[in-house]
Amino acid sequence: MSQNKDSSPVLKVAFYPWFALGHLTSFLRLANKLAERGHHVSYFIPPKTQSKLASQNHYPDHLTFIPIPVPPVDGLPLGAETTNDVPASGGPLIMTAMDMTRDTIEAHLVRLKPDVVFYDFTCWMPELARKHGFKAVHYITAYITRYAYLAPYKKVAGYHPTAAELLTPPPDFPSQLIKMQPQEAAIMSGLGKTEFGLGGLTLAERLGVSFRECDAFGVKTCEEMEGAYCKYFEDIFGKPVLLAGPMVPKPPSSKLDECFDDWLKGFGTSSVVYCALGSECSLKLNQFQELLLGLELTGRPFLAALKPAMNHETIESALPEGFADRIKGRGIIHGGWVQQQLILQHPSVGCFITHCGVGSISEAMVSECQVVFMPQAVDQFINARQMTLDLKIGVEVEKDNDGLFTKEAVCKAVSLVMEEDSEVGKEVRATHAKWREFVLREGVEDSYISSFIQSLRQLIA
Repeated sequence: MSQNKDSSPVLKVAFYPWFALGHLTSFLRLANKLAERGHHVSYFIPPKTQSKLASQNHYPDHLTFIPIPVPPVDGLPLGAETTNDVPASGGPLIMTAMDMTRDTIEAHLVRLKPDVVFYDFTCWMPELARKHGFKAVHYITAYITRYAYLAPYKKVAGYHPTAAELLTPPPDFPSQLIKMQPQEAAIMSGLGKTEFGLGGLTLAERLGVSFRECDAFGVKTCEEMEGAYCKYFEDIFGKPVLLAGPMVPKPPSSKLDECFDDWLKGFGTSSVVYCALGSECSLKLNQFQELLLGLELTGRPFLAALKPAMNHETIESALPEGFADRIKGRGIIHGGWVQQQLILQHPSVGCFITHCGVGSISEAMVSECQVVFMPQAVDQFINARQMTLDLKIGVEVEKDNDGLFTKEAVCKAVSLVMEEDSEVGKEVRATHAKWREFVLREGVEDSYISSFIQSLRQLIA
């Protein structure tokens, strides 16, 4: 085995993430961290997506992209490679395509002879690991608190929790404050009923198989934030949880588009509300309009990066009557991609309304903006409770038992974090500043990566 600069043996590592951009980029951050230390990294990725992420391969001498063509699947649009290329209902088709790559992946792994493979949704990876003598590490790109909430149910093969069971945290869960609303629990429970990929498995069953069969878990988190949840998760499955650290996003080297920069400069410091709900979220028309009316109700300038409402081709066709004229000059609704990190860094932006995706939370954490959480999908509900009730870095928009919010609830949440004399605002501003200082502190990330690599060595010993 060759050695890297510090004379320790070089690891051979492969990555096969779920074909969703959030997962691909999260895996790639860890891949870069390992490649930076001189380890040999092979990263399986769809061909067209490879070109999109090529600029994020910072160590091409040590990190090799291996293109994996997406097999044709009935119902999957020609050329589709990731969940970004299909509607939400197309996820199972992407999973089917990934399952169909098993023989191709196996052939690559036989040739590469890795020590460790990081994966997530391809629950057959541990079987290949046992067959060919490498270790299979299920890499969790989300906060582990959500998976810890579900861990007792994943431990038992074939068991699907009811919505009633999911309303409250399981016994001995580290926090009894974190719980689900009825509509959220119903959505989560429903994951146990829809097939996801080949073999007749649902997504819940697929994760359960993977959790029970993998050799270890890797998690993009740290002891200071989620130590108790990591220990809870580790005890349930009886296998190590390796902490990769907070993995904070690096500041982009590019500049903010002039049109946005010029517009934002027209407002005072920390006065603009920025709202973005992710690249895959389309709100129903009534919720789309309530959100916009809530932004208007704040009386503050705002920039909203949103997809058109469901069943609407354009943003304009879904706007409330008279809305465009009323917010002229102080509000922008943009339907395309935006440079989110650069917007959050702009001195005029003071509040960030986010859907609670992991990437957006990480970007919010290192920004100086106040944060409002508006979870929209199954992997975001627990995130929101954790950030507001446990870490206390922001507030959540209130919803009713049907999961619906009002314009007044949107306005109230923004006011709570933005108004100087708000007691809630004072608390979350102080707590956010504390966590921001910690994750950006020099040496924190390097220390976690060093420990992570040492844990990998122990795993393969």
